Amino acid sequence: MKRVFDLILVLLSLPLWGPLLLVIALLVRVKLGAPVFFRQRRPGLHGRIFELIKFRSMRDASDAQGRPLPDTERLTPFGRVLRASSLDELPELWNVLRGDMSLVGPRPLLVEYLPRYTPEQARRHEVRPGLTGLAQVKGRNALSWEDRFRWDVHYVDNRSLWLDVRIIAMTLLKVLRRDGISAAGEATMPEFRPAASDSSSTSTTPT
Repeated sequence: MKRVFDLILVLLSLPLWGPLLLVIALLVRVKLGAPVFFRQRRPGLHGRIFELIKFRSMRDASDAQGRPLPDTERLTPFGRVLRASSLDELPELWNVLRGDMSLVGPRPLLVEYLPRYTPEQARRHEVRPGLTGLAQVKGRNALSWEDRFRWDVHYVDNRSLWLDVRIIAMTLLKVLRRDGISAAGEATMPEFRPAASDSSSTSTTPT
């Protein structure tokens, strides 16, 4: 039912997001140049790797050694608007149609994070990753990594179509309010580096 729900909602909303997709693609081409899309391998259901597609929001800029500059230096004002409005995520609707992702689920993170998860944190891959998720409506990038993973697993254990509907509605409010766009002192979110002992975390358990 969840897969059917995703397909129906995406296809019914095509007249809304289809033209918007084309307009943003044109703006990205004018403001940032080619390529318009950012493509990256991400782990999905059961850790299966797929290619995630987003609008590019950063310029290409490297240091003398050829390494990309920090996000704060590559993220343009136009890119900040795209991220704050979550419009950079629109192309991921193609991933939803393909079955790589769902509308709601834990956000797909980097492939290199896979060996860093505890067995409990790795449970986030028991469902398809989502365009939005419980962690996003509970704080988005302003949450600590530990809290994000707790909410992800909480969603896995309590998922339902009604919960998905609530999360989608809460996501729209979060986007309008531009809450939790970035972590404190970061342009986006710091790299996930697990603590020496996860049991020492003082984060609050979701209820």
